[in-house]
Amino acid sequence: MSSREPMVLCAANAYEEKFYLNEAFSALPETVKQELQVMCVLYTADVGGILTMQFDEQGNLLFHVTAEEDDFLFDEIGSVLKIKQYQMEKRELLESLELYYRAKFLGEDIQDELG
Repeated sequence: MSSREPMVLCAANAYEEKFYLNEAFSALPETVKQELQVMCVLYTADVGGILTMQFDEQGNLLFHVTAEEDDFLFDEIGSVLKIKQYQMEKRELLESLELYYRAKFLGEDIQDELG
């Protein structure tokens, strides 16, 4: 079994005030892309650092957070709380993105899960 690098869905960087959406996901509906942008940008505005949303090799969507070593404004506790909040409030969106990824990029048959 090959070990895949995580596939980045999107990222926001508080240091450069930039948002990135992987072009591989350009077929997503515009509303989904906008919701991802709002989530990521609000996260970095509230907490700081760099937020990357990426899929692992099983197709799970993970929140990956990094902060510069000398960033004393980065809110580590706020980061954990914000991610938990997103996982609860945006559960349907996040689960739909996982299904989309598993079908489109991993080639899984997800018909049973769409049920």
